[in-house]
Amino acid sequence: MLFLTEKIDPWGSMSITDYDHVFKEFGLKKYPENMLLDHYLFERGVIIAHRDFDKVFKRISEKKPFVNITGIASSGSYHLGHKVDVDLFLFFKKKGAKNYFAVSDLDAFLSRPDSKIPDLKTAKKFAVKNVADLLALGLDEKDIYVQSNYKKRYYEFAFELSKKITKNTFEAVYGHVDLGKMGANFLQYADIMHPQLEEFSGKMPSVTGIGLDQDPHARLTRDIAKRLPYGLEVPGFIYFRHQSGLQPGSKMSASHPETAVFLDDDLKVAEKKIKRAFSGGQPTIEEHRSKGGNLEIDLVFEMLKFHYPKTKELEKIGEEFSSGKMLASELKQFAIDFFIPLLKDHQSKVKDNLKKAEKIVNG
Repeated sequence: MLFLTEKIDPWGSMSITDYDHVFKEFGLKKYPENMLLDHYLFERGVIIAHRDFDKVFKRISEKKPFVNITGIASSGSYHLGHKVDVDLFLFFKKKGAKNYFAVSDLDAFLSRPDSKIPDLKTAKKFAVKNVADLLALGLDEKDIYVQSNYKKRYYEFAFELSKKITKNTFEAVYGHVDLGKMGANFLQYADIMHPQLEEFSGKMPSVTGIGLDQDPHARLTRDIAKRLPYGLEVPGFIYFRHQSGLQPGSKMSASHPETAVFLDDDLKVAEKKIKRAFSGGQPTIEEHRSKGGNLEIDLVFEMLKFHYPKTKELEKIGEEFSSGKMLASELKQFAIDFFIPLLKDHQSKVKDNLKKAEKIVNG
């Protein structure tokens, strides 16, 4: 449980479970039922909180443009947790957004330890793989920019923002002062706000989808936006429920390969990971038939909740598992039959997009 004296660590790998505490402590609004949109992430309660998303919701309802900005640090291969960010980004793109997806190679180099990202060359190598993933998942080249290969005004803006934060403010929010992470954060703030500059899309409401662990970034970004001379709309955010790792107590993390199914996993490895994932099934078949499975703790069903597109079919599977009609092994096989073809198809598309990705990253 998080206590009042603790800080949320946006670079950590532990999951947040005490949502009500975080809502109360940091002033997050629970996501309301009157703002549900036509995507399963909203229908299934995966989207749980927001900051000023009502402004973007209004723009969607009125068919007016808004800024859709997100990004992922190029510190490793993408996993299913990252795919949720991309799925939501693509959904907002279909709703008429102005789209900016940051492939954050500078962020990765600055904020990750040398043992993981020893130099910018390594971050850019990951960036190529990440861009190929994004193209394979359905983004267009024009939706994507790479931090180390972008427009001059973006870097000017990042330096402007660096004068808006003091050492004491950074330490109060994050609990430490790490110069590399401070540099990475200036870029993150610029990522979120620069689309509203006149040199880009101009002033309008924006949305960034993040996990609750990223809220420190959101709070500082919003604070800085209010103190800039550009009259920007205060950036809006919506928050995902954490997608757990394959074992209890962790989120899917690129830093801990055993916690996640990666988009580039060998198919046999991915299948083994799903089979070994923590189950909510009972110890014996007899007990399971009698008592039923526990969907609240079953991490395979949670994976399906975040990714399987057919809600009614998933509800039926949940009912069968919780009643004991479907065994844990059968649920895992259903997940394997869904995820393995998905990964196989994705990996084929990645190969087709590698040359284009290299050009996007390296120019």
